[in-house]
Amino acid sequence: MGTNLHCRSTLYTVNQIRQIEQYAYQNHLATEDALMTCAGQAAYQAMRKRWPQAGLITVCCGNGNNGGDGYVLARQAHEEGLSVTVLCLTLEHPLKGPALNAFNHAKAAGVTIQVFDPAVSIEADVIVDALLGIGLSGEITENLKVFIDAINLAPYPVYAIDGPSGLLADSGCIAGTAVKADATITFIGRKRGFYTAEGPEYCGEMDCHDLNLPLAAFQSIQSNAELLQWSKLKTLLPRRDRGAHKGDHGHVLVIGGDYGMGGAVRMAAEAALRVGAGLVTVATRPEHVPVVSGSRPELMCRQVAHKDDLLPLIDKATVIVIGPGLGRTEWAEMLLFHVLLSDKPKVLDADALNLLINVPQKRTDWILTPHPGEAGRLLSSNGTVVQANRFTAVAQLQQIYGGVTVLKGAGTLVKDNTDLIYVCAAGNPGMATGGMGDILSGVIGGLAGQSISLVDAARLGVFVHAKAADIAAAEEGERGLLATDLLAHLRELVNPET
Repeated sequence: MGTNLHCRSTLYTVNQIRQIEQYAYQNHLATEDALMTCAGQAAYQAMRKRWPQAGLITVCCGNGNNGGDGYVLARQAHEEGLSVTVLCLTLEHPLKGPALNAFNHAKAAGVTIQVFDPAVSIEADVIVDALLGIGLSGEITENLKVFIDAINLAPYPVYAIDGPSGLLADSGCIAGTAVKADATITFIGRKRGFYTAEGPEYCGEMDCHDLNLPLAAFQSIQSNAELLQWSKLKTLLPRRDRGAHKGDHGHVLVIGGDYGMGGAVRMAAEAALRVGAGLVTVATRPEHVPVVSGSRPELMCRQVAHKDDLLPLIDKATVIVIGPGLGRTEWAEMLLFHVLLSDKPKVLDADALNLLINVPQKRTDWILTPHPGEAGRLLSSNGTVVQANRFTAVAQLQQIYGGVTVLKGAGTLVKDNTDLIYVCAAGNPGMATGGMGDILSGVIGGLAGQSISLVDAARLGVFVHAKAADIAAAEEGERGLLATDLLAHLRELVNPET
């Protein structure tokens, strides 16, 4: 939901949104009162569209401009015949400017305004969260925490205005506690923290309204984050020439599968085939050759015990994927050592990343695909620090190691040596299961072998992988989703014209 292009794919920080607002004020494109009125009315209309049968609305208003948006919504709902109650922290609130005007208009219109009482359960068909929005600075106060807890305990849908209170809009982290919304409307532009870390879980479904600001206001700042869009990505998958042969579509070498982990290379290798690689060879322990080749005869599987087994395979490869089931033994170190001697494009995942910590280097010919724990180790830190600011972490990883970094997790991030960070909004909790990373590394490697740049292979691979999981989850549910359930859907997604 939105009025035009400005709410589509660009992601903003809170500071950037403030700069857009200031540009609009200074250039007489809007006033604070006009924007607040527009925001409250847009939120009301979006709420009614989502819950058209709702007749009892409880609006939880804070002491700032987000509360002002809530008062505008409350007045409009009241004037349209809904039963509306506003709950606020105190009637002695320090409202000022447009928020004070919105409060006075709501009060004059006859809206019921009460002080929140923790001892009284919140009743509503829909609860509107207008406590903090994106205006959080510092810690959540104790009285706000009690208010947020009451909202979360109430068995009714919650609609957040501008952002769930307590969710940090820049990082997607929680400031101690936060409102868990069923849906959120955000204004002017999409906030980057709503699409990664805890953001997707706490925002729910997203609406966006640009408050009718003109293009000039958005052109006044430069954002460095963008949602991945299928409409753009699928142009990287043109229809193939009728005279094409397998040599035209890349030869992927998948290396890994130490004892007991042959399934990892098997999954990565088939994923590479399923996204269109012309040839795929697996280099693994001798014991795994019959399993890999027997279960998927289209895969070429070679036993690798020492470098003389590996080097001819590297020579024939277009792109190398190393890490699935690799382990951290001397065998694994030997394999990675010789891969790093090659200038072939390569994808490093799993234990290849853990071993890379011992031989750190910066280069342009690779894609690194760490999850937060691996990213923390690569940064001599830990996963908790990485999750506290994923945008900073992915930028640091790319700066230190070069190439393209894919920081996995809810709202996967992709970063190359440009300023832009790409964010994937697709995906679901069912993907938290073994083998998903192996499938992803195979997907990215398979795409990189098809004359697609490393950053485009990473962007396209991340999205196709997540979208395949969403299709699979929609068919039979998130719980019990297996990594191999994605394989059939990968094929349909990489053939968008069929």
